[in-house]
Amino acid sequence: MIFTEPTERGRFMRFAVVGVIGFIVDFGVFNLMRLILTPQRALLASVISFVAAIISNFLWNRYWTYPDSRSKAVSRQAVQFVVVSVIGLGIRALLFYLLEEPLIHLATLALPGGVFFFSHEFLGHNATLVIAVLIVMMWNFYANRYWTYNDVS
Repeated sequence: MIFTEPTERGRFMRFAVVGVIGFIVDFGVFNLMRLILTPQRALLASVISFVAAIISNFLWNRYWTYPDSRSKAVSRQAVQFVVVSVIGLGIRALLFYLLEEPLIHLATLALPGGVFFFSHEFLGHNATLVIAVLIVMMWNFYANRYWTYNDVS
């Protein structure tokens, strides 16, 4: 459906652009929080950055990706979007928990001297975040398309 219908392709492309904006918000807030919080608080920083990205993504998707989705009240769509996002947060937190230490260890083995001024911890945390964000993005697209924004043809 996504790749065969021009309208759906356009929606998917706009959703992807919104995802990139959310990714920038997410990574920016994550790394800002990592500077403010202690290094042991990477999971908390990840949650805070995810919430900032949810707000950005909902607004962009509501008004740009799905402007024709108006048969549902904005409050209902916001609740549905948040439910999908909270499930995504659970998936993300689980992935972060499972992958954080192995990827920091892998960064230590693969890049013994680090990369420029980036520490192994920084590289491992951000690699973990990339993987988690990509998986959760796919969950979010399909769940929102077929539940939150199911009123568009």
